[in-house]
Amino acid sequence: MQKDNKIFDDFAKMATGAAGGLLDMKRELESMVAMQLEKLLQKMNLVTKEEFDTLQAMLAKARSEQDELRKRLDALEKKK
Repeated sequence: MQKDNKIFDDFAKMATGAAGGLLDMKRELESMVAMQLEKLLQKMNLVTKEEFDTLQAMLAKARSEQDELRKRLDALEKKK
């Protein structure tokens, strides 16, 4: 009976070691994927959220000014 416990103990140790190794492999793989993704995104030359928000605000202001100028132009053309 003691021999069976020894086998189960050895099996449990082996399974624990394998699980730890798999966890280490998972972490390493996640790290490698994150680095590659970061490199890819840097090469794509994407705008930041702040740059996008600033440009969006500028475009909204320009559209508002354009609408106001259009109204003024229409009013001047009606006077003629």
